[in-house]
Amino acid sequence: MNKVVFIGAGPGDPELITLKGKKWLEQADVVIYTGSLLNPDYLKYCKKDAELHDSAKMGLTEMLKIMVEKIKAGKRVVRLHDGDPSFYGAIQEVMTALDKEGIEYFRIPGISCLLGGAAALNRELTLPNISQTVIITRPEGRTPVPEAESIRKLAVSQSTMVIFLGAPHIARVVDELQIGGYSKDTPCQVVYKATWPEQKIVKGNLEDIVEKVKAQDITETALIFVGNVLDPKAYDLSKLYDPKFTTGFRKGED
Repeated sequence: MNKVVFIGAGPGDPELITLKGKKWLEQADVVIYTGSLLNPDYLKYCKKDAELHDSAKMGLTEMLKIMVEKIKAGKRVVRLHDGDPSFYGAIQEVMTALDKEGIEYFRIPGISCLLGGAAALNRELTLPNISQTVIITRPEGRTPVPEAESIRKLAVSQSTMVIFLGAPHIARVVDELQIGGYSKDTPCQVVYKATWPEQKIVKGNLEDIVEKVKAQDITETALIFVGNVLDPKAYDLSKLYDPKFTTGFRKGED
């Protein structure tokens, strides 16, 4: 029996799908894709006779029914996600349901919009003496967030933060960050539709970012980056290139 293939398509630019993901997408007989978030240009990789289903119009039961029926009919089935489904992809409940049906599956990872956004900003998210930790989180919306993981509590670490699904609530997010301990002059940058043709970048700090984002009419499909790595005044150089530092591949200079 065939296996369902979960493919992370990448953040938006169709050329950012992995070679392996593209190969399996080209071979698929049935493709269930995230139509509300996925760049439709990814579907150009599909066979002309591939059966396409937009999951934005489905519930879990309907999507699972298609997967099970098509796999049992000997079809090659792909579930195509935007970005990488490991973050806020609701993939676990689908895999659990497939387990109950006795349907096997495997995953091909994709490039997250987190990485696409960092590339768009031309920033390294971990810098020596600035931050060595990246927190990936989201504000509470219709999906609750554990109290211990609230933005204000996570902000105590003063590490780099990347906030998904926060654009509609950016004023509340900024308030929580400052209550948690970030100063009002902490750099904050928002990337809308990272790597898409319509990508926008809004740069500011926690004092002015809300008004700047509102002025650009950004209310969804955006990431909020927070932390001093975005505009470092000074940071220590990495030991990786330090000529005096000995590694497993070279001896340091005296």
